[in-house]
Amino acid sequence: MKAGIDQDALIEMFASATAKQGQQLRDGVRQATLAALQGRELSLKNIRDVLSAVTKAASAGAAQSGLPAMDVENLLDSAVAGMDDALLKAVDANRVALQQFVDQGVGLQEKQLKKAVDDLEKFEDMLIGVVKKSADAASAQLGASWGHVLEKLQAGGTVSGTQAANTAEQLAQQMQSAMRDSRAAGLKAAQVLAESYSALVSGVLIGMSDAIKQGGSPAAKASRKK
Repeated sequence: MKAGIDQDALIEMFASATAKQGQQLRDGVRQATLAALQGRELSLKNIRDVLSAVTKAASAGAAQSGLPAMDVENLLDSAVAGMDDALLKAVDANRVALQQFVDQGVGLQEKQLKKAVDDLEKFEDMLIGVVKKSADAASAQLGASWGHVLEKLQAGGTVSGTQAANTAEQLAQQMQSAMRDSRAAGLKAAQVLAESYSALVSGVLIGMSDAIKQGGSPAAKASRKK
C-alpha cells in the first residue's frame, strides 16, 4: 500500500487487461483513487501522492501486459481518464466545502480560503506534472506511450481542470459580490444613521426656534421671572 493505494492490485489489473477493457480500467482507477483520497485532507501534496502512486502502478502493469504500443497507450489513457474522473469529485468536494464559507460571508481576504481557491486552479497542472514524471521515469518504449498520452493531455486539457478553474472563478466572483454587498450594507446603514441624526437635529432646532418665537430664549424667560 502506498498513499492508500493497493498498487499490486492495480498492477495486476493493467497487466491482465485487454485492449477492449478501457472503460473497466478507467472505472477501476477512479474508484481506487477516490478510495485513497477519502478520509484525508485534500491538500495538493496528498492528491499528488495518490496520483503518483496510481501512475506508477499503471505504468508497471502496462509494461507487463505484452500488448502492442498502441494498446498500451490506450491503457495509459484509461488510467489518466480515471484519475481525471476522481479529481472531478475532489473539485466538487472542495466546492461544497468552500461554498459554506462563502455563504457565511467569508471573503478572499482570508488567507486559508484564498489558498484553497488558488489550489483548485492547480489541479490540471498537477495531473499533467505527474504524468510527465511517469513518462520521464519509464523505459524508452513505455515512455513513448506516456509521451503520446501527455501530448493529448496538454493539448486538450482535463475535465477536472476545466471544472476546477470554473469553480474557482465562480467562488471568487461570489466572494467579491459578497464583499460589495457587505460594503453596500455598511454604507446604507451609515446613510440611515446619518438621516436619522439629521432628522433629530432638525427636530431639535425646530423646537428651539418655536420656543424662541413663542417667548424668547430660555435665558430671557428666566430674567423676566425675576
